[in-house]
Amino acid sequence: MTRMAGRIALVVGGARGIGLATARALAEEGATVVLTGRKEQEVAAAAAGIGGAAQGIVADAAAQADLARVVAEVQHRHGRIDALVLNAGLSEPATLAEETAEHVDRHFAVNVRGALFGLQAALPALRDGAAVVLVGSIAATMGVTPYSTYAATKAALRSYARSWAAELAPRGIRVNVVAPGPTDTDMMAAVPDETRRALVAPIPLGRMARVDEVAAAALFLLSDAASFVTGAELCVDGGMRQV
Repeated sequence: MTRMAGRIALVVGGARGIGLATARALAEEGATVVLTGRKEQEVAAAAAGIGGAAQGIVADAAAQADLARVVAEVQHRHGRIDALVLNAGLSEPATLAEETAEHVDRHFAVNVRGALFGLQAALPALRDGAAVVLVGSIAATMGVTPYSTYAATKAALRSYARSWAAELAPRGIRVNVVAPGPTDTDMMAAVPDETRRALVAPIPLGRMARVDEVAAAALFLLSDAASFVTGAELCVDGGMRQV
């Protein structure tokens, strides 16, 4: 299949989990993929695992200078960006009583500022008609204890997506959100079994999402199949928040 043939895709936070699955799906559909991550070994392994022309760049999504450097390198090597995925994220628990300024700042720096300044940095490189996907979460519309700060960052992304979709519409650039429910990632593997069972219990389909299922939704939003979709949120949650 070649839905993304000839396109240049940048996946920020693409070295593991949903980001890596999305980078792999884009490459399988013909895109030239550049992915980023903070750990050199993970980034190198991710790019090598995808193969072909995939390139990995070590960068911190919370650092504006790193984001600008990544975009400059992509533009130098490829001339443009056709598909942008902003996936870098952080999720650490803290109750209201446990919350600290550092905990809040760290989450907003990665989850919100990383997306905001990642898209801002990419603007000169994004071609007219490009597509952008933000990786949100159904937590944005839930009361999630003790992950209230994480949920708040994802709600901020959902709000930003609406405004950015309107702002970039004159250039034909589409901005959408893919919002997973509980997903079987490496991060989720560290969650105690009791917590995993509690997360799965309200999902009508009776299991967590696979990363490739979330990636398939992101790929749809990045492809021409979604050419008249912008400002939207596509939930990949097995019906958890839908029924």
